[in-house]
Amino acid sequence: MSIIRRNPEHAEGPATARNPEHAEHAEHAAPRPRRSVSTVLVLGVAGLLGVVYVLPFVIQLVTSFKTDPDAAAHPLSLLPDPFTLDSYRRLFGFGGGESIPFTRWLGNSVLVTVFITGGRVFFDSLAGYALARLDFRGRNLLFNGLLTVMSVPGVVLLIPKFLVLNQLGMFDTYAGMIVPLLVDAAGVFIMRQFFLSVPKEVEEAARIDGAGVFRTFWSVVLPMARPALITLTILSFQSSWNEFTHFLVATQSPQYETLTTGLARFVSGSLSAGTQYPLKLTAALLATIPVAVLFFVFQRHFVRGANSGSVKG
Repeated sequence: MSIIRRNPEHAEGPATARNPEHAEHAEHAAPRPRRSVSTVLVLGVAGLLGVVYVLPFVIQLVTSFKTDPDAAAHPLSLLPDPFTLDSYRRLFGFGGGESIPFTRWLGNSVLVTVFITGGRVFFDSLAGYALARLDFRGRNLLFNGLLTVMSVPGVVLLIPKFLVLNQLGMFDTYAGMIVPLLVDAAGVFIMRQFFLSVPKEVEEAARIDGAGVFRTFWSVVLPMARPALITLTILSFQSSWNEFTHFLVATQSPQYETLTTGLARFVSGSLSAGTQYPLKLTAALLATIPVAVLFFVFQRHFVRGANSGSVKG
């Protein structure tokens, strides 16, 4: 008579008993519904906050296609009744009504923003590299002074700025609008933090090949700083495009008004009578578009550059 022996593994029955790893996975799989519920809750809250944040911009966009009576009667309506492009025509001088020098504001904003952004990228990079790599007397003192400047509110410097510009004969000129903003303490700090993360061996190899300090900076180190440069470009463009207080104390003539100072005068009622919500929101919308487009196009590089500065302090 043959004796059938039972395999002890089969005696345990379930497959999880044969493989303890499956048992562990089964135990850890139990709380998954909780995580999924919490994830849905977080996504729901984030979506709600996103709607709350985007809604004013949607209302601004819709209102730009409304008529003045419709905007005054239904300010939160998302359907223009009737739909019209009259606000855009008036801003660019193709419609009737009072003249709004929007094209002049736009041209001044583009001019000063291009020069300020280019100057900050160049000079902030040079200063950041010098503070990170060049060994000279007073470097730490200079860096501490840089940090001190970053902690000073910009409003405190408005009157000194006006006095200096007036004394140098730069008040109410393009030079007075551009030159004081060519260097930014925050930009120098960002570039310094990035250059500290660059291996010194790269620079030493370049100097062995006969490259000088500026050649090493320009041809070797600066191309490696592309994420930080993109970050600095976005921040410089945004800050100079939206600059208001400096242009307010640096200029007086209407011919030097930018989008920010011109829109402020327009919204205050100095240029026209009545509410004119569609016209005002159209001008504000067109002033917002360049910064938004620049940020969304280079968003990935912006996040990478912002994180690269934290590698080494």
